[in-house]
Amino acid sequence: MSTAGGGAPGGGPGGNRWPGPGLPQPGLRPGPNVPPQGGWGPHPPGPPTPPPRPARRPGVLRYVFDPFRAAQAVFRPSRPGVVEDPTVRKLQLWRAVAGFAAWVWLTVTYSAISDAGKVTDVVFERFNQSWISVLVLICTFPVVVGAFCAAAGSGLRQTYLRRALRPLGAVAAVVASMFTFPLAMAPEFESFRDFTGIPGKVVISLLALWSLGFAIYGIGLSLVHVFRTADIHEVVPPVLATLLVWEMAIMDVATGAYGNVPPLARIAFMMGAPVTVTALAAWELHRLRRRHGLRLRTALRG
Repeated sequence: MSTAGGGAPGGGPGGNRWPGPGLPQPGLRPGPNVPPQGGWGPHPPGPPTPPPRPARRPGVLRYVFDPFRAAQAVFRPSRPGVVEDPTVRKLQLWRAVAGFAAWVWLTVTYSAISDAGKVTDVVFERFNQSWISVLVLICTFPVVVGAFCAAAGSGLRQTYLRRALRPLGAVAAVVASMFTFPLAMAPEFESFRDFTGIPGKVVISLLALWSLGFAIYGIGLSLVHVFRTADIHEVVPPVLATLLVWEMAIMDVATGAYGNVPPLARIAFMMGAPVTVTALAAWELHRLRRRHGLRLRTALRG
């Protein structure tokens, strides 16, 4: 009995139609032009996709010619998996800008300098104060990091000490960058500059100019990222920043800073920074605990 259409049981005349999905055609083997069992689906395969190229890292010359890029590489945390909260970082940046604006306003309004029109004096004095903050941070850094590592469990102590190498490198970098200025301008090194001749003086001048951009931008990043101590653990920067700002407030009180400012304004200004930074640090620790499960107790115990 013949099937409908009068052919073999495969369908059309002579049964030469494909027997159906999932069944190979008789006499053909799967190959580049023959679909395997199950078919190719709605579209035949295209040419093979080339593997993705690895991301190219910036060359060393980019850091040599761009001190700001070099400062970002040195003073920003870069540990794999480090938690960064953009909201807290923005608030820290705006706090620094607001603090600088308040300092300039207070200085000019109450004649804390002899000539209020000398804006450069204000800027350089603010830079000197920031440099003093960095020096205090450099002295506070090993104490806090050492206490943090000593309080950690034995299984974490070696890890934290190894992670502290990059923050220590950032400290060494900012100190080395500041050393180029006396090398280029201090009278004590005049004989050395004369010994190097014209080419040496050109190299030293270019190095000092490069270090100026690196140091200014690096000091700002150091104060925001607290010498990239998040590479050790995310809870270290807010704790270290709180200690630093209260140390600076105590130094201002001890040295009688802003003596020309009325007492109430002076107290409000000197206490504004510690209170603001402490509140910000507490909120940062709160966000790390609630959003990322990072606590000081668990950081020490693992």
